Amino acid sequence: MQKLSDKVVVITGANQGIGKGIAQACAAEGAKLALCARNAEKLAQTASELQAAGADVLSLPLDVTDEQAVDRFFDAIRAKFGRVDVLINNAGAFDGGRIDELTLEAWNNVIGACLTGAFLCSRRAFAMMKAQGGGRILNIGSISAQRPRAGGVPYAAAKFGVWGLTQATALDGRPFGIVASCLHPGNVRVERRQGTDLKSDDEPMMETATIAQAALAMLTLPPDVNFLEAIVLPVGQDYLGRG
Repeated sequence: MQKLSDKVVVITGANQGIGKGIAQACAAEGAKLALCARNAEKLAQTASELQAAGADVLSLPLDVTDEQAVDRFFDAIRAKFGRVDVLINNAGAFDGGRIDELTLEAWNNVIGACLTGAFLCSRRAFAMMKAQGGGRILNIGSISAQRPRAGGVPYAAAKFGVWGLTQATALDGRPFGIVASCLHPGNVRVERRQGTDLKSDDEPMMETATIAQAALAMLTLPPDVNFLEAIVLPVGQDYLGRG
């Protein structure tokens, strides 16, 4: 039997990279998918590919920092599927620079996409899960939530916040059967990391399918068990001991 048969899985930032990889893995396990991302063209292409493979998919272009747009997205999910079993907060943005050179616009873009969006989507999903008797929320963090890189102030702050949000959500969810966990990827070969001149992009990389496999392991445990935190990274990546 498929591990996510008939489960409704919501994935933000699902048009490419880790989000798309997790969507493909969940679809292969029988999930119904509700997908969103800012890039409407790429999102439509991803949804079309998944539908061609037999998945039941709802997709809507969405900026997760827009409270009203998030509400419309979850209203559409309720109208089509009637429930939310799993939320994967994957949407994010990356920007950096030394703190004295960082603009407020760059800060707000990263904090908004990574942290505020995760809060807004979790708030709506939590309410639906509470009414239906439980569910799972998986936040995609980063190893930068534990060992920041130089020049990564907004991203590190956002991902530290995502880990804090995860723990607080897990506590709030206990009485209602709502489980919250966090997956911290290391270097993943995603589109934005190809063809750049960043030093980190010359380090060992994982494929998105590897992260999707880890996400499935966290999502398919018995409902009374939480895989609270996972760190998944290439063995040779500069992480242990980096400063």
